[in-house]
Amino acid sequence: MAVTDEAIVKIKEMLLTGELGPGDRLPPEKELSERLGLSRSSLREAVKALEVIRVLDVRRGDGTYVTSLEPRLLLEAVGFIVDLHRDSTLLELFEVRRLLEPAAAALATRRASRDDIAALGALVAAVDTTSVEDLVTHDLAFHRRIAELSGNSYLSGILDQLSGGTHRARVWRGLTESDAVGRTLDEHRALVEAMAAGDADLVRACLTVHIAGVERWLARAMTAPQEPDRTSQRRSA
Repeated sequence: MAVTDEAIVKIKEMLLTGELGPGDRLPPEKELSERLGLSRSSLREAVKALEVIRVLDVRRGDGTYVTSLEPRLLLEAVGFIVDLHRDSTLLELFEVRRLLEPAAAALATRRASRDDIAALGALVAAVDTTSVEDLVTHDLAFHRRIAELSGNSYLSGILDQLSGGTHRARVWRGLTESDAVGRTLDEHRALVEAMAAGDADLVRACLTVHIAGVERWLARAMTAPQEPDRTSQRRSA
């Protein structure tokens, strides 16, 4: 094991045993390196690595602290990876969403209050049906809220990071597919109605079909032949 990896493992053990907890300040570098039997340079590299993944917060002139360790914060690294996806892997993101989101929505159906579900309905009703930008903003907020209502912070955190990676595809669909706005809102209304009825199985089915529809459209769009650039053709004629 590399020395830096060893330092990371030892700090992780301090977190797991409760020696360090959310918000705690780490001992001074010299003291901590001696306690762990590590060089200060190795400890410094470990701290940098743990800062990147949001486990530690280095405050210049103040010290190094353990972050809140909340799932959404720790899962930001997933969002970074998702942001690096290539168009060829975009379908894989939708596939993961199709596997996870229906489960989250089923949990939300069991755990959400009537007021929560009414608020989801109001979210749908507030959308400007002529604006693709409004639709995409609504779509992100709608799916995020359902995931939050699942009551599982890790699940909602993962879905939130995955959802951002499919933002461009949602805009693309809204601009190129006829009645994408109306169809999406109809599917959202059906989903809210199923949640209001307390039918978790129907909710799971509705959301699976909803995401699969975008997935199928994207698969067709990615394989369709591109139309020639008429402007460049006229210029070259």
